[in-house]
Amino acid sequence: MGEKGNKFMYHYIKDKEFLSKLHSTCADIVNQLVVEINKDSVIKVSAYLVGSGAKKLITQNGDQEVDLDYNLEIKRTTLNNCRDIKNYIMDMFDVVLERNGWGNCQDSTSVISTEYREFKQGNRTGFKVDIAIVKKDYTGWQRLIHDKTGFVAMDRYYWNQAPNSRDLEDRVKWIKNNNYWADVRIVYLEKKNMHLSRQDEQNHPSVNVDIETIDELFMRLRYTFSPVL
Repeated sequence: MGEKGNKFMYHYIKDKEFLSKLHSTCADIVNQLVVEINKDSVIKVSAYLVGSGAKKLITQNGDQEVDLDYNLEIKRTTLNNCRDIKNYIMDMFDVVLERNGWGNCQDSTSVISTEYREFKQGNRTGFKVDIAIVKKDYTGWQRLIHDKTGFVAMDRYYWNQAPNSRDLEDRVKWIKNNNYWADVRIVYLEKKNMHLSRQDEQNHPSVNVDIETIDELFMRLRYTFSPVL
């Protein structure tokens, strides 16, 4: 199943045909969700690829499944309750998924996920879409969290400060302009495998490793080498 690599070690996926199909398929599903939600005036949203997928840093642990991460940004809404917002979006997503022959979405603490899928031809690596519901206010980016207690009536839904991504895109631009992106790929993969070996991946999701890698390299390289202005 999928591209072979060392078992229990992360490696970069090199199958360009698979990556192209992965990006186009997932983008199509997410774009359909945006259109479905924006049909009425309850919620207005936009969506965009984030994390390793957006930076072409997609890794795979052995031959296991892979995820693509998206942010679904709330532009405005008539709903004030976080529970109502998440349930409404999940209902709209189920409409889209059913229309495309996919199973219903799944609710986790910080994202909405599709089932794992695989292409019928070529690389058979399983993949899914993870969507975080976010908004931006005067404090920065907020992510909608569903704190599950085991008793549905007692569950908490709230906005929580997202991982620090301040100036991240400017730092990515600086690193690329100064031809250090190969260093990012090396350090990112090292960190992924370090957390895998420590069995603490749950506390270090890819989006956090991504930010940590960019920040660390920017601070190290920015003040060590002469930059391109």
